[in-house]
Amino acid sequence: MKIFFSPASPFVRKCMVVAHELGVADRIEKLPSAAGPVKRDASILPNNPLGQVPTFLTDDGQVLFDSRVICEYLDTTHGGSLFPFTGPARWERLTELSLADGMTGAALLARYETMLRPEALRWTDWTDGQLDKVRTGLEWLEAAAPSFGERVDIGTIAFGCALGYMDFRFPSVDWRAQAPNSAKWFAAFNQRPSMQATVPTA
Repeated sequence: MKIFFSPASPFVRKCMVVAHELGVADRIEKLPSAAGPVKRDASILPNNPLGQVPTFLTDDGQVLFDSRVICEYLDTTHGGSLFPFTGPARWERLTELSLADGMTGAALLARYETMLRPEALRWTDWTDGQLDKVRTGLEWLEAAAPSFGERVDIGTIAFGCALGYMDFRFPSVDWRAQAPNSAKWFAAFNQRPSMQATVPTA
């Protein structure tokens, strides 16, 4: 198995956390990439026309993207239970995944606006609007986090990667003051070996 990899990508991280939880991370070859929103990585394009990470190559030659597909593939093919197969729990976990990914995507867009767009063209209202999605997502998470307990599934993994990305790219945003329940849950969840093995780097 191979994955087009970026050590800073929260979506790549989510895939690798899943791989660690399933005990298969050491079987995945990390292919270096330089995917960006403006200058795309030509080495990815033959496999993924979007030129984005994560892009995943299975042992039997399939190409998978995006991170949600890759995570469910890993879970299904390696006997995991991170994705419930049926019933209300499945839809609850997928909804949590969607919210966490939405928060992460909004933070990523804010990062692009503040770091990649020429300064004269930056739109503060855009950045504020994206970070407001993170804020309202945190309001939902704050109410839900006390019920998470020691759950380890695609929902909690996605929220862990979302909050980890905020710490990595937006250390000045004091999300813990807004969401103490979420902060308490994250402090414990972030100590999992899978999270410690995938801490993002620039």
